[in-house]
This record gives sequence, structure tokens and C-alpha cells, in this order.
Amino acid sequence: MFQIKDLTITHAKDNRVLLSGFSFVLHPGDRVVCIGEEGNGKSTLLKWMADPKMIADYTEAAGERIVTGERIGYLPQELPKKDAAKRVYDFFSEEQLLQDANPKEVYALLHAVGLAEDFPYSGQVMHTLSGGEKVKAQMTRLLLKEPTMLLLDEPSNDIDIETLEWLERMIRETKAGVLYISHDETLIENTATRVIHIEQLKRKRTPKVTVANMPYTQYVTERRDAFSRQTQLALNERREEKKQMARFHRIEQSVEHALRTVSRQDPSTGRLLKKKMRAVKSLEHRYEREHAEMTQLPEEESPMFFKLGEGAGLPAGKNVLELTLQKLCVPSADNANTGAPPTGCAGTHAAHTEDGPVLSHDIFLRVRGPEKICIIGRNGAGKTTLLKHIAEELLTRKDLHAVYMPQNYEDLLELSLTPVEYLAPSGDKDETTRIRTYLGAMKYTADEMSHPIRDLSGGQKAKVLLLKMSVSGADVLILDEPTRNFSPLSGPVIRQMLRAFPGAIISVSHDRKYIDEVCDKIYRLTEDGLREDA
Repeated sequence: MFQIKDLTITHAKDNRVLLSGFSFVLHPGDRVVCIGEEGNGKSTLLKWMADPKMIADYTEAAGERIVTGERIGYLPQELPKKDAAKRVYDFFSEEQLLQDANPKEVYALLHAVGLAEDFPYSGQVMHTLSGGEKVKAQMTRLLLKEPTMLLLDEPSNDIDIETLEWLERMIRETKAGVLYISHDETLIENTATRVIHIEQLKRKRTPKVTVANMPYTQYVTERRDAFSRQTQLALNERREEKKQMARFHRIEQSVEHALRTVSRQDPSTGRLLKKKMRAVKSLEHRYEREHAEMTQLPEEESPMFFKLGEGAGLPAGKNVLELTLQKLCVPSADNANTGAPPTGCAGTHAAHTEDGPVLSHDIFLRVRGPEKICIIGRNGAGKTTLLKHIAEELLTRKDLHAVYMPQNYEDLLELSLTPVEYLAPSGDKDETTRIRTYLGAMKYTADEMSHPIRDLSGGQKAKVLLLKMSVSGADVLILDEPTRNFSPLSGPVIRQMLRAFPGAIISVSHDRKYIDEVCDKIYRLTEDGLREDA
């Protein structure tokens, strides 16, 4: 059992309370999803649960953490810097995991997550792995430790659809207690049986946590229905109050008028009117008490409001891209380190080149007008590498305005700047005011607008890049996992925004709802090139 008692977490920089008086018990076999808008403290909660020291440098936390004989396995949202420079073999060998584990179980696990049997013995440096391979490597090492409680921060990030399906089965079938954060609504709908919902109300001044002991889909439905019922009841009561007060004021005005006009020669009528006025005042006090007890209009943390590419557009016949690539190779170490687009590779059918192993060959992709394209495929197939090739070609075009959102936001963001400084570099007063207004629509507080970008959550960083794209006037978006760090509450807004974008989108994603709701054409990257999925 893992128990939290009366936990309060306060962000040290702006003194904002993320959680207040939160208590919770995680039992073996529980499947709990933690949801909430970006920056509300979900990852901070998981870090505190794994080890309170992990958040000591940026928060103040008070509360009791009770762990009775459990082995805790924690998956961070990003690969820790201390592990990024290690070779894969060293990453797995540190704790004698490979030596102590049953080889058949190791191979079965590797096969289940889509990794080769010799992967743990690879000399490849961890930071050169694809995003999905990094997650798979960390999950494999974590599960080899046989934890009894799993704390997973975005385990669905970047992994391919086949591995997402394995992850769903693992969460459903494990005997361990699982508490996880995920942007993948399909994963959540298929696995979560309990919900922790962290909200920040009143412009992020008041924290609220709801613990619902029901499946996620039931929680969303019941929450929406209850919100609707309470809203309707509150509005009905206010309409009735308005009618009631109108009748009351007519009576009050009538008595006041009679009192002003009653003759002094008629004292008995005057006494009756004064008695009636006391009754009116008594009725007024009763109404005030009743109105104070009226149903309150419910409060919820509304999703962000945001439009992308307003006014931009592309003619249907516009030639956006016609890419022919003989070979797609693993980028060289220099490109992998810098995040720069790869330069391609020479040769016709060699297994390796100067850049690295050939991932695919005979690639052809045509995009016309405002098409929405998604490239899917197994982790390590080269999707991100291909997208960098596409970005390299489109970013230099003069007849288009393309922008690129990489999988690693830090490739583009200047982490020492605040969101306002990054988005309004001129410092012009009007531009700064406009950017602050846009950030407010995306649910940033004034304090968060003044934080360095490095202190923001993954979803908040993604919002900065989306806003950068919006104000740039781009008509082509090149997006690597665009929904990967948005909460399931923001997900529908992001998908609607991208679907409504009047330009072209060329993307890589494993988000099944994004693929279904946004994309016109799906291409699978294989060793033999791109193949359109039916």
C-alpha cells in the first residue's frame, strides 16, 4: 500500500499552491490516471511520490508519505540528463539487471515492447535513440526490477501504436498498483478505473483535487452531466429569484408610497402601514437568507481558447511538397547532438553509409494544398529523421511559409527567456501586450509568463511553440508528435484547432484520436519507403 496524508505542495517561485490537503491511497491492482491542465502539478505529484527530494529545489511540500514494503518504479517524463550520455549497455548494466534476470523473461519483455533481443547490449548512446526507443528502454529497465507500485509520467509519449497496445495490456493485467499521467485519451479510456483530477480555479489561485473511484469515461460523463444539471438548477433559481425580487420591490414601493401619502389625521392607517412595512422588511431578510443558500454556479477549469493560422490558407492545387529520397539514414552523431536536419546519404542500396545504417529507401511523398498528412511506423523506423528532411526542404521555400515543431522542444526554445521575451523579442509595448493576451487565452498566469521557459511543463512549452507558429502567419506546419504533452482535457481543443487550420500539416504521431480526427492521409514508413494506409 502507498498512502498520502494531507499533502500540500506550494511552488516556491510564485507561492502558488498546487495541492492542498490531498490524501490518497494506491492499492495493488489499482489503475489510476492523473489528469489536469498543463502546469497544474501532475508531474510534481508523481516526483514527490517517487522521492520527495526530487521536487525540493522548486517547491515546498508538507505531508505524510507512507510506503509499506513496496518496490516503487518511477518513469520520468523525459530521459534524465545523467542517463543521456550513457551507452545502452551501461544503462542496463548498472544494477545487474541483465545478469540477474531470467533470459527468457528478458527476451519476452523486449519482444513485447518492440525491441531487438540484443538491444540491451548495444553500444549506441542513449540520447541518439528515437523518442520511442528511449521510453521503451526506460520501461524495460523499470519492469526488470519487478516493482509493486508503478508511477508512470507520460509512458505513452512517442511510442508506436503496437507498443501502445502492449502498454494498455500491461496496465490492465499487472498486479502492481499503477498511477500514471498520459495525453493519450484512447489509452486512458481503455485502462483507467480511478481518476485523480487536479485543477487550478480562480485564475490558478485556488487548487482543487477530485478523486473519483470510477472508470475515466464514466467520470467524464458524470462530471459533464453533473456540471450541466448544477448549472441549469443555479440558473433556474436565479431566474426565480429575479421574479421574486421584482414582486417584492413592487410591494415595497407600494407600501413606501402609501406611507408617504397617508394623512396625519388618519393615525390608525399609518400604524397599519408601518406594521406592513415591518413585515416587508422581515420578508426581505428571509429572501436574503434563501438567496445565500442558492445552488452555486459550478466552477471548472476551462480548456484554453486558441486559434491557429487565422487568415492563412493554401489553394487546393498548390504544390506543397514533392519529396523523392533514395535513402533515409540514421543521422550522424553530429546531427544527433545538435538536432540539425540530416544531410541525407549517398549510395544506392548499401546497408550502411557515412551517416549510419539505412532506415528506408525509395521514399516518395507528395502533398497538395491544405492536406493533413500523418506519418506512422515502428519506433526507430526513421519518422523523425524523415520529418527533419522535410523541414530542411520546406523551411527554405520562398513561396511558402513553413514552421517546424520538433519532438524535442528545446531544439528551438531559448530556455533562459520567459515566454513573453521569446514571443515578443522586440520588447515593443503593443507587441508585448498582444502576446500577454494570447498567453492568457492559453491559461498562463501573469507569474507563469515571467518564468524562464526551462521552468515550464512540457505542455506549457508546447503551447509556446504553437503560439509562435500562430503569430508567424505560417501556411505549412511540420509537427513531430504535436499532441504528446497536452492533457486529455486540452486534447480535443488541440485537435479541433489543427483540423481547422487552413494550411497544410505534415506530421508524425502515434496519437490515435489525432490520426482519426485530424489527418486526411496516413502513410506508414517501412524499409521499402512510404506506404499509404487505407
